[in-house]
This record gives sequence, C-alpha cells and structure tokens, in this order.
Amino acid sequence: MSELTHLDRQGKANMVDVGYKPTQQRVAKAEGFIKLQKETVRLITENIIKKGDVLTVSEIAGIQAAKRTSDLIPLCHPLNIVKIAVTASLTDEGVLITASVKSIGQTGVEMEALTAVQVGLLNVYDMCKAVDKTMVMDKIHLISKTKSDL
Repeated sequence: MSELTHLDRQGKANMVDVGYKPTQQRVAKAEGFIKLQKETVRLITENIIKKGDVLTVSEIAGIQAAKRTSDLIPLCHPLNIVKIAVTASLTDEGVLITASVKSIGQTGVEMEALTAVQVGLLNVYDMCKAVDKTMVMDKIHLISKTKSDL
C-alpha cells in the first residue's frame, strides 16, 4: 500500500496530483435559477432596486467568484483561466444565471463554473433581500464539461 493511499484511508485531505495529465483546453458550463416575486422582477426590470443594476453586478460577481474558486474550495487547483462568461437573464419568475469557463491546463473547470453561478445567484439574493423575503435558489447544475487537445 502506498503512503498516499494509506493517508487517504486515514481521512487525510489530499489535493489530487494532475501533473501527469496533458495540458488541454477545458470548458465547463453551468446554470442556476433564483425564484423571485413578481414585484421583485418588476423592480429589476425597471432598474430601481436600491443597490443598483442587479443583473450586471451579478454577472461581475460570478466572474470574480470563478477567479477565486481555489481560494474558496480547499482542494481545488489554482487554474490558468483564459475566459469566463457569466450571463444573468431576467425571466417572468426570476433570474437565470449561466456561466462558461475556459482554461488551458491539466484539470477541469467545472467547480469554477458552478462557483460563478452560485455566487451570481447569491448576489441577486443580497441585492433583493430588502424587497423579497421568499427567494429560492434552485436547479444549480453542471450543463457540460469538455476537454480537447491543443
């Protein structure tokens, strides 16, 4: 039994060794939704939420979060992210946030995409909490992840 396997079975946390993997282009896409009251949707539509432009700030929050994922999730690798796209779309029932993250590296970016979505949704919650006490974040999931040779 190797020392690493022994440590794992002892309940020790270990960052996965990805050094042997080839450098590839990796892309992950995720989405999530926050259900809002109709009045909250109206306030966002008219851009009169007191804290400001909910959709734009939520997109920026998601981008910042994706860049900081390895600081937030203890065993995530810091990555060479080359592109992050976050879109917050208003619907009749709330806000849908989608995120796409692309990197050149040896491990995937699904945690970065999911973190971007979750923090974007948390930002909507923060900006609207004064006017909506019934918000629910839901359906946060990975849509896809791909890797391709350079």
